[in-house]
Amino acid sequence: MLAEAGGPEPAGSDPTWLPSVAGDDFKDLGNHPSHQGGEHQTHASSKCCSLGLETKSELIWEDWDQGKEFTKTLALKNIHNKLQKLHFRPPVSKFFSTLIPQIIVLSPGTSFSIPITFRPLQRCEYEDSIEFQGKDGSFQVRLLAIIPCYALEVPDSVLLPVCAVQHSSHTTFRLKNASKLHTRYEWVCAAPFQLRPEQGLLKPSQECHITVIFRPQEAMVYQQQALCKFGEEGDKAKSYCTVLLQALAKYPCLQLKNPAKKKEKEQEGLLLHFGSVAIGKSLQKHFDIFNPSPVTASFFLSRQSSRMPLFGSEFSCDVTSGKVAPGESTRVMVTYSPVLVDSISVEYLFLKCRGALNETSLKLSGNCIGPKVSLSSSVVDFGCVEEGKAVIQTVELVNSSPAEAIYQWDLDCSGHSVFSIQPASGTVHPQSCITLKVVYKPGQPITHYRRVACIILHRDPLFLDLIGTCHSELQKPAILKPEHLVLYKLHWNRRQDPSEICSVMQKDKNVHLDHQLLHSALEEHSNHGLNSAAVPKAPMEEFYQICLGCTDPLFSSSSSSPHISVVPCELLFDHKMSSHLSTSATSSQSVSIINHTTAKLSLVWTVAQDSPFTVSPSSCDLASLKTTSFRVTYDPKQINTLHGAQLECFAYYKMDHIGMGLLCPPWCVTVRVIGHSFQPGKEHFIPCCSLKPSQVTFPALGILSYQTALLQNDGDLPLTFCLDHSSNSALAEPLSLIPNCGLIQPGHHQILTLRTTPSENSPKLGFNIKLQLNAAKHSKELTVVSVVEKLSVSQDGDGSLYFQPTAVGSRTQRSHHIRNLSRVPLRFQWTIPEPDQDLIFVEPDAGELHPNESSVQTWSFTPLAEKTYMLKPALNFWPVQTNGSNKKSHLTLNVVGIGSKGFIEAEKPVLDLEQVLVGSYQSIEIPLLNNSPCTVSFHLSVQQILMDEEFIYETETEPSALQLECERGDITSHSTLLLRASVRPYRRTEYLWKISYQTLNTSGFVSSPPQVVCEVRAKGVFPTLQVTDVCSVGSAAKLSKLHLWKLFSLDNLNKNLLANPSSAELTYRTPTRHSLRSCPSIFTKTVLDFNFCATSLNSEPSTFVLMFHNPGSIAVDWSFLFPEDQQIELEYWAETGEFSSTELYQMKVQDNRLFSISPRAGTLHPGQQRAVYFSYSHGFAGTDRLPVVFKLSYGREILLNFHGVTIERDRPYLHFAANQHLFTSVTIGECHPPRQMYELHNAGDVPVHYEVDRDALLQLQEENFNHPVLCCLSPEGEVPPGKTVNLEWMFSPLEAKMYHMDVPIHIQGGESTVVRFEGCGSDTSIESSSKPFNCADIKIDASCVQRVPFPEQVVFLSEDIVSLGHIPVGSQYSRILFLTNLSHTDTVHYKWDLPEQSNEKTVQICPEEGSLCPEESGLCVLTFTSSDYPTIYQLDIICQVIRQAALTQYHKALRCWERGEERKRDEFIITDKNLSEIQRTLIDKVLQQNAIFLKDDTLPPICARSNTQTVGLGTNLTRAERRAQRGSTKVQKQPEHPQPALLHLEVTAHSHKLSQYRTHFPDQFNTIYRPLHSVQPQKTETASVSLSQPTHLPEKDIHVHVLSSLLREILDDSTFVESLMTLASKPVTYQPTKRFPSHCPPQLQSQDQLRGTRAGLIGEYTVNRKGPEGLWGDTNSTLYTQHVLDDMCETVLLNTLQNLMMEAVRGELELTAHPRTVILPPASTRTRRMSRTMAEERHKASPTI
Repeated sequence: MLAEAGGPEPAGSDPTWLPSVAGDDFKDLGNHPSHQGGEHQTHASSKCCSLGLETKSELIWEDWDQGKEFTKTLALKNIHNKLQKLHFRPPVSKFFSTLIPQIIVLSPGTSFSIPITFRPLQRCEYEDSIEFQGKDGSFQVRLLAIIPCYALEVPDSVLLPVCAVQHSSHTTFRLKNASKLHTRYEWVCAAPFQLRPEQGLLKPSQECHITVIFRPQEAMVYQQQALCKFGEEGDKAKSYCTVLLQALAKYPCLQLKNPAKKKEKEQEGLLLHFGSVAIGKSLQKHFDIFNPSPVTASFFLSRQSSRMPLFGSEFSCDVTSGKVAPGESTRVMVTYSPVLVDSISVEYLFLKCRGALNETSLKLSGNCIGPKVSLSSSVVDFGCVEEGKAVIQTVELVNSSPAEAIYQWDLDCSGHSVFSIQPASGTVHPQSCITLKVVYKPGQPITHYRRVACIILHRDPLFLDLIGTCHSELQKPAILKPEHLVLYKLHWNRRQDPSEICSVMQKDKNVHLDHQLLHSALEEHSNHGLNSAAVPKAPMEEFYQICLGCTDPLFSSSSSSPHISVVPCELLFDHKMSSHLSTSATSSQSVSIINHTTAKLSLVWTVAQDSPFTVSPSSCDLASLKTTSFRVTYDPKQINTLHGAQLECFAYYKMDHIGMGLLCPPWCVTVRVIGHSFQPGKEHFIPCCSLKPSQVTFPALGILSYQTALLQNDGDLPLTFCLDHSSNSALAEPLSLIPNCGLIQPGHHQILTLRTTPSENSPKLGFNIKLQLNAAKHSKELTVVSVVEKLSVSQDGDGSLYFQPTAVGSRTQRSHHIRNLSRVPLRFQWTIPEPDQDLIFVEPDAGELHPNESSVQTWSFTPLAEKTYMLKPALNFWPVQTNGSNKKSHLTLNVVGIGSKGFIEAEKPVLDLEQVLVGSYQSIEIPLLNNSPCTVSFHLSVQQILMDEEFIYETETEPSALQLECERGDITSHSTLLLRASVRPYRRTEYLWKISYQTLNTSGFVSSPPQVVCEVRAKGVFPTLQVTDVCSVGSAAKLSKLHLWKLFSLDNLNKNLLANPSSAELTYRTPTRHSLRSCPSIFTKTVLDFNFCATSLNSEPSTFVLMFHNPGSIAVDWSFLFPEDQQIELEYWAETGEFSSTELYQMKVQDNRLFSISPRAGTLHPGQQRAVYFSYSHGFAGTDRLPVVFKLSYGREILLNFHGVTIERDRPYLHFAANQHLFTSVTIGECHPPRQMYELHNAGDVPVHYEVDRDALLQLQEENFNHPVLCCLSPEGEVPPGKTVNLEWMFSPLEAKMYHMDVPIHIQGGESTVVRFEGCGSDTSIESSSKPFNCADIKIDASCVQRVPFPEQVVFLSEDIVSLGHIPVGSQYSRILFLTNLSHTDTVHYKWDLPEQSNEKTVQICPEEGSLCPEESGLCVLTFTSSDYPTIYQLDIICQVIRQAALTQYHKALRCWERGEERKRDEFIITDKNLSEIQRTLIDKVLQQNAIFLKDDTLPPICARSNTQTVGLGTNLTRAERRAQRGSTKVQKQPEHPQPALLHLEVTAHSHKLSQYRTHFPDQFNTIYRPLHSVQPQKTETASVSLSQPTHLPEKDIHVHVLSSLLREILDDSTFVESLMTLASKPVTYQPTKRFPSHCPPQLQSQDQLRGTRAGLIGEYTVNRKGPEGLWGDTNSTLYTQHVLDDMCETVLLNTLQNLMMEAVRGELELTAHPRTVILPPASTRTRRMSRTMAEERHKASPTI
């Protein structure tokens, strides 16, 4: 829309809803600008080409002022390839001028510029032109000067996308300045629409996009006008335009979907469970946010408002907000990263959508698991080792958890200990183990024992006992063994001092400790261990005491006194810090060891070679209860580096052993030392490390707790650390950290262990401890949270729970949520007062609640009377870590319930399932309604009744075919319950089930009598199939459909397929490999033959196509099972025994694929059809057989014996469809028995001469009183190859019985075949005289109409079989057939091959040949004329169909072959080598002349040798000789004519004598038509009068054409139509009289008078066939004249009907349309109009006076 300034009204102000632009598209709705130059403002001057010159079509001056000059340049360019000479005409007016010559010359490709000056005098529009004249014409260029004005282009309306409530949608439209002026605009629009930018300035021809924002607050349709004011700034009278804004708002809706669970209870919400996840790992799962609404919805995910964990959320989402398009889903990935071992994390996500009416939640849960590490052995015994030698043993560290285990041995493996373990630290992968090498390398001859701790991250430490004894040449101490440790621990538990034990044993030198004493001591220890007063320590506490040096590592009693202790445990060298540890500027520090025992001890320090740390003295003795000091010296060998070690000291009794008595193991104390050798001013190593986790959180309980952290050295340089006590606050004093200092090698780690007891005074956000790194300013901070929280639990409904009305004695359940708001896992327990326990109970009544977790309790209410109950149960809860002995917290719940009564009923009283497959399951749903005010608990029962009265059964033993999925259940008030059941019929009968219900009480017992809810009906059926059509291709293409129907026994097959299967056939309901033999066992007694006919050897395979149809109402799974399909496949070694001859033969047939089926299995749904191909290959001469099982799943199983014959090429062979033939029954005493046919088919390649054995017929005649009961009318003859010949028989019975006649048929040069003919004689005295003929005599086995075309069928025939039924002799019938070309691209040609019956053409088809365009239908008229003798007709008419493309290709190939043959016949080779030059010249001329006529021949191949080479003596050949040699070696065969596709049309009829036909079929007698040539009697000697037979002369065609034209013209004449209306009211003035023979009965004469002349003629002919008397001689000319008129009328009517049918097929005429009624004017009007017309005609006819 174009809006201009100065318009009286704004354009585009129509408020109607119009389709408009959306987005950036602009739509011009047809508004045009005003006459103020707007037409030129929107179009720029474009270039055009005229007379070979390129220039502009017009020049426009837009921005100009009066009184000035404005010049523009017009450029001319010669794009022609010739010189251009132009005559120039300047502008006519004085306002435009130019100063160029009037002749312009332009060379090709050059340009010329013409300056044009415009001088305006006033403010108005100017127009002029200049003209260029050339030799080929002229053209003009317009000169325009326009006045600019304000103009904007906007759309009439803008439609915004559908938007969600409280959301926003937007679109843009184009706002263009259509003027050459700077235009300012301003938008005015009200909510909920907003336009941006609201105002702006547009330069000339500039355009911008205006964004329309739509923010609805309600769901409704919005239409609103947006006003745009535009013009010059400061102009009060601005112009304006409007745009209609249209939008629609809807409520949004979002759903959460968990892909892992398809169905979730709505009240419980969705659950996304991560399962068990290893510490330090992450697991991702996703859920979908689905938008079922038609609008785009925005969302954001929020967590439940509560106290979050101090270490942050363990669940993270990659998407927290976004938008979801209609019908789309957004996938949200949730990552679970647990940080606390053996904890269960629970969080809730809430999906919130602005404007939505619902809110959904998602529960996230996961379990954190840590490593589970164990040692293969707890003790490593090195035995006795020589001094200075090393012994290595192995121990396995096993991790049986899916979590990764990080470990570290608390042992210095750098040489400061006699023991070392490699690797000392590392990682054990999940579900794996590593082998550790434990090395014992003693330096002094003493016993060594050390209990080493293996620290596991996030787990308690493990302990390994290392023992060994060192012997030297001079000293050989007693060998320490593991049993000594056991005895030592036993005595320690008995509170005995080992020194006192030693003093006692000194008195008796013969005290021995044998194994028996050891075992008895162990048994005593195990029996009294539990009763001991010693309380075992936790592994973490034991580790702390080992590291602090304040306990004996062998004992686990906390009340024991220490043996020795060392002070201090850690030494720092050159670490400038204030600490309670001993530090000094010197390189040596002292350490003290205290003996707490009453015996003298020997102290020995382990000396490490090349260590910067040394201890002096290295050994000494220490008296009881004394203290000694040692000097630790730090003497680094390398400067500017870091050092660290763990010094080891062993203490043992001075009296180490007494003979073989008790041996006390030594004790070990350690001192951890670190130091650095950096020179003053030298920068220390910059640490590269990580501390995980950065925050350690202790349980929020006031109990002693432990946590671990990992300090990882990620750099390439060593790292030292120590706890900075100076910077730590007083809150860190209760915290203990082990180790406080240490050295970490590059790539290694140190596990830190923390211990504290949380308190309420501790800050909630925790406090920090600092670790100093590399003795410098670098540090790492670790946040420690150890605060005690108060327990808190919340519950739904403000502590109230209401139950809906409940049936008395029944039960109602409600869910109630409680939530743990604290960080401590809780245990809870519900307490219900004893009087209320019979009314309510809860499940679960106890359990655990993890932090932030909500638990759903199901409360059950069972009223005992119709009244209102008010109850108050209590909730008790306490921390999981305590046993509940401490003070518990309590909450109270108020419960309100009402008792009432209820009932149920079904939505439909009767449910009919119709047909159900026997043996299969069908699921049904029965809606049950509860219209009572309370929930009803019910119990259902089913009563089964079989409706088949013939079937007798016992109710108790007959299994129920209806099984309920749930017999017990509850239905809530005013709701519907879908009762699911499965139906599995066991029999083919009708079932009736009655479903009843009984109400249940709380105990589950019935409390009411049964009441019928509904009835279910069903009918058990078996799967059925039916063959509806059959055809053949390949070698068997010429076989008729009726012949194929007999070959494959399709009548019996259909009969058996519709029958009930036996129990044996249902042994395997589906196709199964069940046999170990090559010839599987058969479970059916139904055996049918499939005869694949016979064909000569190496012929094209015989293929038969059967169309299977499912006539039932259930799907059918079918399959053809070859013997190999039923055999269980075994390994080669499992096959035993030899194959029988039958098995070998079947294996040969299957291996060579002589019989094949495609497809061999499939499924047919109700009403569906499928073509199945049966093929038989003729690769081997002989008779082939193969048993094939046709299996219907859950149905019939039929054994099909495939039978086929392959004949040698020169062998005569007649194929018999069956060796038994049944004749049509004939009435005894019949004077003219009908001729019947028996087919003989020659399946070979040579003609076959046959002869019927007449002796058998003569013998049969003699046995029947010399009466020819069976007579063959064609006893001998010859059958051409591939053809079928009908043997004509006459069966004339004497008695009313079944005749059996065995007649041999001899084949010349072949084998004879005995055919058993059967016929039945019928007695008219017994049977009804009106219907002596059975309709089954001419019954058609196959379908008359092929409803579905076969695959790859090109032409479709409207009818496959034409059945004329019972007809009289000499009658003629016509049928209309249609041939339809199914191809969309190919044209086809067809030709009918009409057979002869007794040397007479019984059937005629017009046209006999023709062509059909793609998808065209052609009409064919079949005319059947019966002979003069009663005959049973079974005619097979073949229609040959061939594609036009195949014919074209064949003719093209044939022409090429014929040209080649002509060339071979005309060409010759000159072999004379001595030719003169003149002869060569003549030959070349002849060849050149012949080459003129061979232009279409292919060129000879390019040879390597030149044709101009001279011919040597026998060395080179000429071109003609080489061509002759190629022709002799390569013979081109004559192309073969393409094989046509064959369509078979079966014509069946049974003709009778006229007297019999008139007697037995009086109703049909007068509807027939007999042609004149059939009316003429046969010429006999007694006949005196003969009627000449009329022929189809050319005059007849002329008459038909003339009469058709006359009738058409007459019917189109309105005057004639009006005259017919007048004649209709007049009486009949003439009626022809008919004469009948005097000997005809009166009844016949009356019928003939009523039915017309044609029946009377037939009656006359019937009477006069036996003699010359009658009226034929008198009425010869009259009969001929009448029949000629009848023929012509019939031809006209037949052509009319054919035209109508053809128009109907083409869709031009609708036969089912309602007839149209012509409303005539009143009779008076018609009379006046007719009188006036007649008067005018009389006036024209009167002579002029």
